Amino acid sequence: MSYPIERKLVIAVSSSALFDLGESDKIFRENGPKVYKKYQKKNLDTVLEKGVAFSFIRRFLSINEHFKKEQPVEVVLLSRNSAITGKRVFRSIQHYKLDISRAAFTEGKSPYEYIPAFNASLFLSANAKDVVKAIDYGYPAGTVLPTKVTDDSEDGELRIAFDFDGVIADDESESIYQESQLDGFYKHETDKSNIPHNPGPLADLFKKLSFMQKLEDRAEEEDSSYNRILRTAIVTARNAPAHERVITTLENWGVSANETFFLGGMNKERILTILKPHIFFDDQKSHLESEAGDIPMVHIPFGINNRKI
Repeated sequence: MSYPIERKLVIAVSSSALFDLGESDKIFRENGPKVYKKYQKKNLDTVLEKGVAFSFIRRFLSINEHFKKEQPVEVVLLSRNSAITGKRVFRSIQHYKLDISRAAFTEGKSPYEYIPAFNASLFLSANAKDVVKAIDYGYPAGTVLPTKVTDDSEDGELRIAFDFDGVIADDESESIYQESQLDGFYKHETDKSNIPHNPGPLADLFKKLSFMQKLEDRAEEEDSSYNRILRTAIVTARNAPAHERVITTLENWGVSANETFFLGGMNKERILTILKPHIFFDDQKSHLESEAGDIPMVHIPFGINNRKI
């Protein structure tokens, strides 16, 4: 029997994150819902182009192919479309053979309220306002930023990279840094090096990914030829001595990352261009830029770095 949804790692994704809806959105903005509805009906069998989150979602769903008995992950569609205008989205999902069957169509209303109903550990959308509302209500959400979309079918690995403060952990230390600058930040983190951080907005996602990796550990023990799919990384501006509290937090939670980078303020792009994650989460937009523009970036509008003055 498959895991019930309460025990699955669930990701909710909007149609705007999964597919390129630039043309559709333009028609909606310029001509209104009636013309938009006619346009979608006319193009019902025109397959939508892949969006920023497509490569990540496709690989994420492939975890179920490795664990056919458990089926431990699921993706649900949360869409501002009506069910009628959303038909094209589902036909594109079927075209790309994505195993997505659950959906909520809210006809113009923000769908963020349904994140907990689907037990989602992440909601991805290109609509920044929807994501901010979700974060304000304590739900895990991120805005996908414009990116050159690439999807290398020969690359079967799924690489997920996270910033630490304001993403995996809360923004306590970032608040200290802004109040007391670098010296105060180092003292605070050194004094509390044995005290784990409180969870941030994507802590649950990170913890459940760690559980997925334990499933892979077991599969590898049973079959030495098993090819692992999931690889996680933490890419943080911290360095020693502030690194120790990061490790303390992960140990306390019983989780770990495959790769951890303490950069001491170094440009994160220098690591990301080598790591080539299929998605990277950060709470600071200044860290979500790359010269080539081909790294899928997600902004987590959480904490002190995103508060309106």
